[in-house]
Amino acid sequence: MKKLFSKKLLKNKYVLTAAGVLFIGSGTAYGTYEGTKDTVKLSLNGEQQSIRTHADTVNDVLEEYEVDIRKEDHISPSPSSKIKNQMEIEYEASIPVEITLDNERRTIWTTAETVKDLIEEEKIAIAEHDKVSSSLDTKIKKNMAINIEKAISLTLNVGGEQQQVWTTSTTVADFLKEKNVKLNDLDKIEPALTEKLNGKDVITVTRVEKVTDVVEEPIAFNTVTKKDHNISKGKEKVIDPGEKGKQEKHYEVIIENGKEVSRKLIKMEKLKDSKDRVVAQGTKVEQQATQVSRGGTSSGGKEMYVTATAYTASCNGCSGTTRTGLNLRANPNAKVIAVDPSVIPLGSKVHVEGYGYAIASDTGGAIKGNKIDVFVPDTATAYRWGNKRVKIKIIN
Repeated sequence: MKKLFSKKLLKNKYVLTAAGVLFIGSGTAYGTYEGTKDTVKLSLNGEQQSIRTHADTVNDVLEEYEVDIRKEDHISPSPSSKIKNQMEIEYEASIPVEITLDNERRTIWTTAETVKDLIEEEKIAIAEHDKVSSSLDTKIKKNMAINIEKAISLTLNVGGEQQQVWTTSTTVADFLKEKNVKLNDLDKIEPALTEKLNGKDVITVTRVEKVTDVVEEPIAFNTVTKKDHNISKGKEKVIDPGEKGKQEKHYEVIIENGKEVSRKLIKMEKLKDSKDRVVAQGTKVEQQATQVSRGGTSSGGKEMYVTATAYTASCNGCSGTTRTGLNLRANPNAKVIAVDPSVIPLGSKVHVEGYGYAIASDTGGAIKGNKIDVFVPDTATAYRWGNKRVKIKIIN
């Protein structure tokens, strides 16, 4: 287009030469012809020239200069405007530009000077978080490629911390990379990394850890009973108190966002064996002497009134094993009472009103003086027993 003027002037030169041959001697006629032309200031793509023409319209002038007009070209005034003397005509050819908007590509012809002008011309709204491949003040060039990515708003939750963010990414994987979210091997991602994004998505990254927790636990000892004919029947003697063992339990623990969600036992190692508790149970039968005493004794043993409560092997603070070593949890139907040894010696056989015959095998911090605690198999029975005053007889 820049050579249009030079080509046209060269053509006019030939025309004038021919005209000189044909009309030599006819200067008056030629002068009259030239005098009827209009003077026009013509600008073609920024190249300006003052011309004289007999053209009727702006379009005729452009045809004289062999301008191929597109509808996107800039022509001022309009092509149909009549030519007037001293008229100024401006023509700027449109050039092709490739625009990609949200992965949709199209070619447009434009006379816009800058990227900003082109975007406004195409009525494309650019928001704060949108991305344009070229700066807005970049000059438009022929076959220029401009990529516009519209941002969408998403909810991002990483490890339980949530925030609202903008992105121009198209997939979950690209989005997390854009936001510098590093993923560990066990992390959970929803939706999947390959999923396409839309403006309603909530991207959740659950931080997952797998750790091993080692816990040291005691190994309970067993109680072994042995018959001993040197000990009176109904009495017991601890031969060996026993000793608890030790073991390590290895657990596989799954932690999500800092909270434990599962625990699985994967290995158990014994560090120390337990040692059995050994208790001798008397089998010796001794002849009972009949006691008769005043005010409070009678044939067959000493009688007295006591306050009686009840307890179980699983009561708060109870070990389940009596002072003399009897495992009450293993013997839920045993007849045992807890006593103050200074009043009723341990190992004594006692008849308790409403309870029956029992062995004084246990003690308690609250059992002082004329007070006993009868052993019952369950809590409901203990509640029914309550707190009562009963008559007891110490048999031996």
